[in-house]
Amino acid sequence: MTLSVGDRAPEFSLPDQDKQVVSLADLRGTPVLLVFYPFAFSGICTGELCQLRDELAEYTGAGVKVLAISTDPVFSLKAFRDKEGFDFPLLSDFWPHGATAQAYGVFNEKAGMALRGTFLVDAEGTIAFAEVNQPGDAREQSGWKDAVGTLAA
Repeated sequence: MTLSVGDRAPEFSLPDQDKQVVSLADLRGTPVLLVFYPFAFSGICTGELCQLRDELAEYTGAGVKVLAISTDPVFSLKAFRDKEGFDFPLLSDFWPHGATAQAYGVFNEKAGMALRGTFLVDAEGTIAFAEVNQPGDAREQSGWKDAVGTLAA
């Protein structure tokens, strides 16, 4: 079951591309944009994350921490980040495989990957925006920006 606006965001601790553990609980007090995506280096995912990279100031300027999450291993995420120059952490939900994506209701068990789930978690840990797209459906990021603007207001 996918989470909805008003739900409590499930806690997680995941390694980033440098094997540094990032915990949602440690970010309490800061709004966080969680961007689940199927796979590093795939076409739509690369396009979405590159757009996020290019427009990152719109999020960070509003005080929002951006975290991208996939079921890829940390080694793939490091290569992906290095190739594309991402300035935000890429978190690995590799093991237990997809556990965080499952907690957010965006895990495709048959394919072993995350769906395109986007969640804005407010400073208190409540979901302020939620959107889920299927693997082949690119996201329109204007909804995220509107939610960040509303949260910042």
